[in-house]
Amino acid sequence: MSSTEQRSSLQHTAIIRQKPLMTMNQILLMNLGFFGIQYSFGMQQTAVNPVYEFLGADPADLPILNLAGPITGLLIQPLIGALSDRTWSPRWGRRKPFFLIGALGCSICLFLFPFVTAVWMAVLLLWLLDASNNTAMEPYRAFIADKLPPSQLGKGFLAQSFFTGLGITLANISLYVFQQFIEGGTKAGIPYWVLGSFMLGAVCSIGTVLVSVLTTPEIPPSADELAALRAKKGGFGTAIKEIVEAIVEMPPELRKLGLVYLFQWYGMVCYWQFVALSIAKSVFPPTDQGKEDAVAWSGLVNGWYNIVTFSVAFALVAFARRRGAKVVHCVCLMLAAIGLLVFPSIENKYLLFIPIIGLGIAWASIMGVPYIMAVRMIPSTRYGVYMGIINMMIVVPMLIQSVTFGWIYTNVLGDNPNNAIRFAGILLGLAGATMLWIKEPPMVRDVDEVSYMPSAGH
Repeated sequence: MSSTEQRSSLQHTAIIRQKPLMTMNQILLMNLGFFGIQYSFGMQQTAVNPVYEFLGADPADLPILNLAGPITGLLIQPLIGALSDRTWSPRWGRRKPFFLIGALGCSICLFLFPFVTAVWMAVLLLWLLDASNNTAMEPYRAFIADKLPPSQLGKGFLAQSFFTGLGITLANISLYVFQQFIEGGTKAGIPYWVLGSFMLGAVCSIGTVLVSVLTTPEIPPSADELAALRAKKGGFGTAIKEIVEAIVEMPPELRKLGLVYLFQWYGMVCYWQFVALSIAKSVFPPTDQGKEDAVAWSGLVNGWYNIVTFSVAFALVAFARRRGAKVVHCVCLMLAAIGLLVFPSIENKYLLFIPIIGLGIAWASIMGVPYIMAVRMIPSTRYGVYMGIINMMIVVPMLIQSVTFGWIYTNVLGDNPNNAIRFAGILLGLAGATMLWIKEPPMVRDVDEVSYMPSAGH
């Protein structure tokens, strides 16, 4: 069944959307809030696991201690997406209230995080931080699809890749820079230089989102869309029903993307959890100071790959248009796989920056290119719920990793963090190979863009 036939079978009413072209400055301002959200994610990737270790956690328990990310993403993102699809306020809009509330929660949690004194306190705050991050990020994906015509969707999503790289870069580099100038630590053993990075993140999170909210108006729904929205009744129960319906009606090629995401995100989580331990084992002496130095250096390494990310993000727009999003994403994942297979064998800390370039290129693609394909597969009035479902494809592999990798790490990989990084490289290579299985949908012209609104009786 073609996508057009599938849509008509779902009793959708066709509505022509008029979306004006946006300037590059407008696209960047619209996406600036993603910078603050991704700074917060950067702190989770690089600083939260070392905080666990500073508090005395066992490295083998890191996957379980990170369950907050996949579980909150699994529950919150599709729910927020479904709710935002059915929301409209003349004053506050559709998507912006959700990522504003989420950003405020991120700022509060980032401010409080370095003051924890026990592992259980860090775990609790991580759950709250992840819930806030997911509340903020999910509507942002739909916000881009709402605002931009098809010819600019690539720029919109890869602008998010750009700010993803920039935000995470600042988070990681701040750890290294603050370590050079700030001494001492809390009674719980958390260095003050870690505290400084969290404080900076608290400011960035709410500040950048406010700029986007205040400078970028949302497109009001048409009279037909507004009537359909008002005809929908119910709260969370109805939203859950819509999520289930959307999963059942999901286009086949989007299901295939789920398999790519299984390998891709399982591997990325393995990298984030064990990169500092891998660097400590390969490069630094096995002392407490060596461990601290490895954490700071991993911040620089992660910062560098995110510099690569925002440097290549917009170039990927042209490559995706010329070669196809599928091929571009496959090549990017293969570059990451090669880099991670080489990374653990390097004993010179400066040479670590070379193989991680591949991961930086892949990260730019991961955060943008698949969405270019996804929005061609789904009706525009269901962007919110489907962006939430795509995030389920991200967090389910994370959840699987959290409950399975502890056993794999001990029984298969010999409690060796270097093997964990190599394992991540193999998984990213499998993701790249699986990408070739997907049939990429054709590009839609701006003049052909049609949205499909479920009728009131659907």
